[in-house]
Amino acid sequence: MRNHHLHSRLCAKHERHERHGLHGGHGHHEHSGMEGKTRMRRERLFDANDIRLLILHFLSGSTAHGYELIKSIEAIAKGEYVPSPGIIYPNLSLLEEMGLITPVESDSSKKAWMLTEEGHAELVLQQDPLAHIIAKLESLGVLGDNRRLPEIQRAIHNFKMALNTKLGQSDLPKETLYKIIDTLDQAAKDIERS
Repeated sequence: MRNHHLHSRLCAKHERHERHGLHGGHGHHEHSGMEGKTRMRRERLFDANDIRLLILHFLSGSTAHGYELIKSIEAIAKGEYVPSPGIIYPNLSLLEEMGLITPVESDSSKKAWMLTEEGHAELVLQQDPLAHIIAKLESLGVLGDNRRLPEIQRAIHNFKMALNTKLGQSDLPKETLYKIIDTLDQAAKDIERS
């Protein structure tokens, strides 16, 4: 019951923040090009509740600044996911309003936070969802490691070149298009089942 009550209060506060332009969940900043589209898709893998749990998790070990929290999350995902300041800082403010974290004195001019007793209690209640979020981040790291293998990069490059060369032809017969579609579908199935 207590957990449900806290979650409801957290969601209500978050909705108010989003209505006032403080985006806590999906990284509403813009990027150009393919890398930007990829990052925005990746940011949607984690909602505001996920980010708040990660913040509580890292603050349970020691105090931290917002930038240190960003780097801690990035480290688990091996650079494949980097939350933006526009995601981290509004959620820090929200967690502070909820009494789950509190600011602490810092050697630098940057604001640092630590978990409160209520924050520790909430984190204990959320261990299962937290484990799932961390597993998802670690999986992104594995994906990045495998994608960076030279053999994989070469194969993907060759695939893109062949596809773009063929699809760049203006007089491409429908039969050829259907064959390309079938080949792509079959390749996807083969990879899934391998």
